[in-house]
Parts: sequence; structure tokens; C-alpha cells
Amino acid sequence: MLSSILWNADPVMFTLGPLSVRWYGLMFAIGFMCGYYIVARMFRHEGAPESWLGTLLLVLVVSTVVGARLGHVLFYEWDYYSQHLGDILKVWEGGLASHGATIGIFLGLCIFSWSVKKSPSWTIDKIVVPIALVGGLVRLGNLMNSEIYGDYTTLPWGFIFLRNGETMPAHPTQIYEALCYFALFGLLMWMYWKRNCEERPWLLTGVFFIWTFGTRFLIEYIKNPQESWEQDMALNMGQWLSIPFVLIGIGMVVWAMKHPRQHWNFPNRFPEESKKK
Repeated sequence: MLSSILWNADPVMFTLGPLSVRWYGLMFAIGFMCGYYIVARMFRHEGAPESWLGTLLLVLVVSTVVGARLGHVLFYEWDYYSQHLGDILKVWEGGLASHGATIGIFLGLCIFSWSVKKSPSWTIDKIVVPIALVGGLVRLGNLMNSEIYGDYTTLPWGFIFLRNGETMPAHPTQIYEALCYFALFGLLMWMYWKRNCEERPWLLTGVFFIWTFGTRFLIEYIKNPQESWEQDMALNMGQWLSIPFVLIGIGMVVWAMKHPRQHWNFPNRFPEESKKK
């Protein structure tokens, strides 16, 4: 009978000379490529200019990395980085925060939306769909890095992270979070393609915030503190940061359901359907 799982995965997928390809980076790349394809389909579905996609992808990549890095610096290790400002740029050494990435993406997409004269909700409601997929893939990358796992457990699916010198099985919280993200991705895809929820501004984003940060809040109870100073806190930093996102998400859903559906004004809306007629 299964009592635990020995885990000693190599974070490096393969090496070519001085270049090492890591699972974590590969998961990010796959997520962004899939996300580009999904958003391109949404653009064609709504008749939006596909020439915007290149700029949108660039904004998304930059705002994700910058936001995630600054989130880690400001929320988790400001005492260190305030004395070593040059180290903030050393992203390759690790240290990215999902809450910071969310803030960075939100601000970046607002700037993009205003530049193309569209409501931020029009853009963000689309982007949260593939972001749910990317989030799940990134958590699998965390699993390959043997990082961000949970407390010790006696459950049969506990992982013994040998690379970190562990001898006791721990909750594979990376898998828990990945499954939550993938389930959310399926829900948002269904809401967009089957229920036309893009016609209710902020509804998709609100559901994303509630699900993502609600499950994150709960999983944090069995996750090891990322920083030593979190050990004496009733709620850790990840939980404190999740609360406002959940509340914002609830507000978005309520607002979306109280307002009538909105049909975005693109001249080539639903071109695929028009070709069939």
C-alpha cells in the first residue's frame, strides 16, 4: 500500500553547453504560448484586431516578471533588498510572488487597454482565462524545483522531497494549487465560450480572483512559511495578501450581475459565425 512518494526530480530538464533549460522556465513558456493561442481565438471570435496581439503579449510578459519580482521584494524580503538594491535585478536567483504578478498584470493591461481605447475589463476578462492555465503549469514547475511545499503529513500521497534533505512526507501543495488552477481554467473557458460571460464586464475577472485567492488562502494553512518571520503570524503574508483580492472579486461579480450585458462594438464581431451563414 502506498505510504509516501519519494521525490528527487532534477530541476534542469537538459543542458546544452553553458545553457540549462529548467522545467520551471519551460512551464512558463508553454503557458504563454497556449495563452497566446487562446486569446487569439477570442480576438477572432469578437472581431478584434489581431495586430494588437503582439503588443499585448509583450505587455503581459513584462508586467508579469516585473510585478512578480517587485511583489517578492516588497512583500517578503524588503529588509534584505533595501540594503542590496542591485540584487533586485537578479531574477534568475529566484524570488517571484504571485500576488505581485497579479498587480503587475492588472496595471499593465490597464495601460494597454487605454492605449487601444478599450475598457480594461475587455482585456482583463480575456487574459485571466489563460492565466489560470499558466498558474497551474507554474505550480508544476515549483514541484520540479522541490519548492513551496507543505507541512508534514501522514496521508498516502505525501511527498518526501529528497533534494531538500527531507526524510518525512509533506503535503505536495504545488499539486493542490495546480489542480485548483486547472479546474478554474476549465470553468472560465466554459463561461466564455458556452455562457457568453465576456458580455458581463468584470465577471470572469471576479470569478478568477475569488477562486484563485480563496483556494490560495485555504492551502496556505498547510504550506510551510516562505520566510522565517511568518512563523509567529496568525495568518501568513500570502493569506493577508489574498483577502483583498477575494473581496475585490466578490465586488466585481456583484457589479457584473447587476448591470446588463454589453456587446463590444467591433465591426467584424463573430466573423466565423457570419461565414457559415
